[in-house]
Amino acid sequence: MILSDAKILHLMAKRSIKTWPEGERPRERLLQHGADQLSDAQLLAIILRTGGGGKTALDLAMDLLTGFGNLRGIENAVSGEFSGFKGMGNAKIAQLKAAFELGKRLLEEPARRGPAFTSSSDVYAYYHQRLKGLKKEVFYCAMLDAKNRINKDYCVSEGTLTNSLIHPREAFKNAIKESAASVIFVHNHPSGDPSPSREDIIVTERLINAGEIVGIRVLDHVIIGDNTYTSMMDGGYIKNEKNPKF
Repeated sequence: MILSDAKILHLMAKRSIKTWPEGERPRERLLQHGADQLSDAQLLAIILRTGGGGKTALDLAMDLLTGFGNLRGIENAVSGEFSGFKGMGNAKIAQLKAAFELGKRLLEEPARRGPAFTSSSDVYAYYHQRLKGLKKEVFYCAMLDAKNRINKDYCVSEGTLTNSLIHPREAFKNAIKESAASVIFVHNHPSGDPSPSREDIIVTERLINAGEIVGIRVLDHVIIGDNTYTSMMDGGYIKNEKNPKF
């Protein structure tokens, strides 16, 4: 007999979360796939940690969502309103209240932006301390706003740079999500020599073409070596009249 996903989840909910397959446990799923891939109940279960009255933390989380209607209802509830839920003692109530308060403070916190990049030397000054001396190549994407100020960056890959390793989908994934106006790619050469390889040039051309398709400008690709760097745009390695300079 083949069980439906809903039936499997129902049966799993009757057992301790520790006995679930590792790939289905909320905490392990968060670490492997990211918090945005979890449901409200799964995220609440991670905060609650344990259930009560023979129920798992996920059972308790679903009971709270059903009882209060949604996350907003749980947030607005006073301590006495949790008394009808077995396992909801003062410690769990405090954990929930603290989590909701942190979320509110995060929304109220102004976004911190870094300096504006006006030239490739600005990019080098910003990244060389982070990248110098590394024993492996690390490839970053710096996301910029309309004034060329860096908003965030993220590591696209680690390891020897190859055309297959740097896939445009991964390179632009966060930039698209964050609605970046433009990006600058940065990576290091552990050898200390920032001269671009043939692979560097191929990867850069591919990323510029992908940027045109998704509507995000690629301003440069800066290679950092020992106390020196190479700008692919400044050096004329990339011939692309459609791509704007700084």
